[in-house]
Amino acid sequence: MFGLMVALALALSVNAPASAQRFDGFNVIAVPEHPFGSPSARAALARARGAGARAVAIVPFLWQRDPKHSGLVRGDDMPDAVLRFAIRDARALGLAVMVKPHVWVEGSWAGAVEPQSPDDWRKWFEGYRAAIVPIARIAAEEGAAALSIGTELAKTSRRPEWLEIIDTVRALFPGLLTYSAHNVDEAEAVPFWARLDLIGVTLYPPLGEDDDRTGRRTAMNAEAARFVALSQRERKSIVVTEIGLRAARCAAGKPWESAEQRAAEPDGTLQAAVLADWLDSLDRPSVSGVLIWRWFTDPNAGGPADTDFTVQGKLAEKLLCERARNCQD
Repeated sequence: MFGLMVALALALSVNAPASAQRFDGFNVIAVPEHPFGSPSARAALARARGAGARAVAIVPFLWQRDPKHSGLVRGDDMPDAVLRFAIRDARALGLAVMVKPHVWVEGSWAGAVEPQSPDDWRKWFEGYRAAIVPIARIAAEEGAAALSIGTELAKTSRRPEWLEIIDTVRALFPGLLTYSAHNVDEAEAVPFWARLDLIGVTLYPPLGEDDDRTGRRTAMNAEAARFVALSQRERKSIVVTEIGLRAARCAAGKPWESAEQRAAEPDGTLQAAVLADWLDSLDRPSVSGVLIWRWFTDPNAGGPADTDFTVQGKLAEKLLCERARNCQD
């Protein structure tokens, strides 16, 4: 049967820090009509717990107009009070919370961010620091378990300015710190893992044809073997801060592709099967959590006809829920 959740009692590697805890669950994204703090958002969080979540990643957005622009600012999607509601409501349900800021770039993505001059780099990191300081402070005050200092900023992560960001956040936030590298390629090149508590990685490598299960499992196991080696090298455990797949035909070849990028027929069976294979592959002592992309604060999101990443109302949620009940027996 599908092994859709990594066992919560999985022992950590001897290389992992003793303070590490598990982060198994979902990245939860706020919908404007169902903001954190609302009854509907609380219902969505409770449903996520029912689907097997023991942790959630809360995702506030930072914004910039294009990849080369230095004017990074905090977005208006999750002001301080709403971020507090998000953490409080998740914790009230017994969910561990990781706060995981993302940079939203109009018409592009965070991995393309690359200011062009020394002055632009300085301004960009000044903006980043100004945005993350209140996020870190609120995460600390509300008892979040972990904070990702950044997500998929692949063209920035070798910059020395990150050391100052880490020191600043460390002074404010007493929980576990990580960074969410984009795939294993970036994770292997990040120079500052020694300054953090956990290695974070998002996993969206090409997985081949939809019906080639042998090929995709081979690809998954190859990725997992690489980050197990990284875990051993750095003597830190891995949290997979994102895995996901659209519930759409032909999604396996480009797992990162969004519904806005390509119209497709729905395929919830493929989504469930790929997530099951990922979680089976990630059932390793070095891995201390897997956070699926994604879950919305709208408790009625998703459904069989939906081709987005959310598992809500789809075969994947049903199987996750069944697995959670099995674990409780």
